[in-house]
Amino acid sequence: MSTQNLLIIGQGDIGLPVTNKLAQDGFNVTGLARRERHHYDLHPKAKFLQADALTLSAEQLQDFTALAIIVTPDEYSTSGYHDSYLAISQHLATLADQLPNLMRVVFISSTGVYGQDNGVWIDEDTAPVTPEREASQVILQAEQALQKGFGAKAIIIRPSGIYGRKRLMRLRKAREPQKEPVAAAHWSNRIMDRDLVTIIANVMTIDTPKPLYIATDYAPVTTFELGTWLSEQIDEVPPVIDDNKAKVTGKRLHSNIPLAWLDYPDWQVGYRDILQYQEQHQRNKEEQRQ
Repeated sequence: MSTQNLLIIGQGDIGLPVTNKLAQDGFNVTGLARRERHHYDLHPKAKFLQADALTLSAEQLQDFTALAIIVTPDEYSTSGYHDSYLAISQHLATLADQLPNLMRVVFISSTGVYGQDNGVWIDEDTAPVTPEREASQVILQAEQALQKGFGAKAIIIRPSGIYGRKRLMRLRKAREPQKEPVAAAHWSNRIMDRDLVTIIANVMTIDTPKPLYIATDYAPVTTFELGTWLSEQIDEVPPVIDDNKAKVTGKRLHSNIPLAWLDYPDWQVGYRDILQYQEQHQRNKEEQRQ
């Protein structure tokens, strides 16, 4: 797109870095959030709009050529997802006909919309089986609301499990001295948070994005294999298999993200980076004490 004027709805752990990356890369970008600007460490070149996305008017959105919806519910419940993901998508869809300059609406969804749970491979052409989790059903409805309102202008990004230097659930589990037994073959998928930021920024700005991106790395892994590997890296006792969970579950995702967009193409590269970062952080703390 020629003259781009970008809006990032949501300034949380992903939305704020996306805004800052776009500003750093020289794009005209505005971050939108309900709280005042001083709550956010925004790049000096980024603009800010304090507003509730549910009350945005066509007039406020008139000059934007692309927007991204990167929201977090106030509470992680079905109603919380309904009041954020779905309500915002439905509201924006009602404005679609009044926004002639808006050429792209990027929605950050979730691979949780795939209800498949038998280890099957999933790619960008796979239709989601209705997920059991009600919150995931709501996210799928939000996708559909945007697609109905904006047609081909709606671009969906479905991230898998997001991890990073401050998203350490798997590492915390690996450090537990008494580990819960795990399934023998539960497949999982993940994406490093910094790679997800790059993906969103690129999808916002490239000339011809795909209608759907499965934002995951190139190496699905069972939770048992992941837990065993992490435990080895930090000299902890590995997990044991739960004999009552022999069934193959989860799903394996085919990434359709260009490799050039990923600094962490597989989970081993990502977790090695996190462990090195933690070691360096610990050394710095020890040097400061001396």
